Amino acid sequence: MQISASDVKIAVIGASGRSGSVLCHSLLNEGYKVIAVVRNRKNLSPELDRHCSAVREADLTDPDRLSETLKDADIVVNTAHARHLPSILAVTPVPVVALGSTRKFTRWPDAHGNGVLAGEHALREDGRPSLLLHPTMIYGAQGENNVQRLADLLKKLPVVPLPDGGRFLVQPIEQGDVTRSVVAAIPLIVSGVIKGPETLVIAGPEAVTYRQFVSMIAQFSQSRKLRIISVPDWCIRIAAYVLRKLPGVPRIEDAEIRRLTENKDFDITPMKQKLGVTPISLQEGLSRVFRK
Repeated sequence: MQISASDVKIAVIGASGRSGSVLCHSLLNEGYKVIAVVRNRKNLSPELDRHCSAVREADLTDPDRLSETLKDADIVVNTAHARHLPSILAVTPVPVVALGSTRKFTRWPDAHGNGVLAGEHALREDGRPSLLLHPTMIYGAQGENNVQRLADLLKKLPVVPLPDGGRFLVQPIEQGDVTRSVVAAIPLIVSGVIKGPETLVIAGPEAVTYRQFVSMIAQFSQSRKLRIISVPDWCIRIAAYVLRKLPGVPRIEDAEIRRLTENKDFDITPMKQKLGVTPISLQEGLSRVFRK
């Protein structure tokens, strides 16, 4: 028997966040009933407050409150950090769709990447139908600061130092494609196509070098003409430490610079085949960002 979207109630954890709010709008447009789960109802947009089936406040570290919040959901979608998955799994028996991060693959792990790994481990141990999507760098969301922060920095720097000339690869994904991927996962859960815990990397259509990435951001943000120089990563780390002391200069962490020296390119064939989502090009995505 085919199940109608209107028969499915989805609890979206993190509904007031960048990914969560956009996702709620998309799910409502598809006809799903949405329970918006937020820390503070005041942070939710008035439109979502009006149109969601319910708006519930919860602290992910409070199991009793969280259990009550999720009690009548058919599916839980977690757009908060994946480190919260063990707590979520402990209070609800229903299938889960969640966002992780390709940070889990880094050679320089941090709290963010380790939290993703812990969430993935919890899903695998639990065994229920679930899909953990690992996006690459997300850009294009309202309030997102990866691309905008870099564009601001390019306007301030006379030269742009990149480790090894920026030859390493990056494969950003536009926020709309992240949302489409999560929405596409719901029917796979509802129909039983996904029978146990699965993970999937979601990324842009092709990788580019950091040099190309920076140059494209400069082009679309109408920054000054770039002069990119090749510098050892340890030099950039020292310079970033000094620049942190200057007012108005965006803070760049040591680990961020180290991660510029590892390739982040991924095969998206599984993404396209499993979810039916073909992501937009970086050129098209950046043109949208700087048209806003």
